[in-house]
Amino acid sequence: MALAWASHLRRLGAGAPARSFHAHPYQAKVGVVEFLNGVGKGVETHAAKVEEAVGGDLQSLLHARTLRLKKLGIPCKQRKLILSFAHKYRLGLWKPQAESKKTQ
Repeated sequence: MALAWASHLRRLGAGAPARSFHAHPYQAKVGVVEFLNGVGKGVETHAAKVEEAVGGDLQSLLHARTLRLKKLGIPCKQRKLILSFAHKYRLGLWKPQAESKKTQ
């Protein structure tokens, strides 16, 4: 039974990583400002405050807690976004994309 299930999964392609044929440009160096700009959704307006508070070090932002961000005056919804994207970044599930360089 298990062998039949394994061959069934192999035929469906389950367990294999999804392939992406589009290249996504990622930023080589990620700082606090680049990280917050990558998050978007209004978080980038607090970039100067956060960079000054954490000293421009991304690692200290990744280890920041809710209370520290609250003391900076960042609204709850944006604090939640920063912390969730920091968690994804630490796990390697998300990277801020580089700005597209379109010439007209």
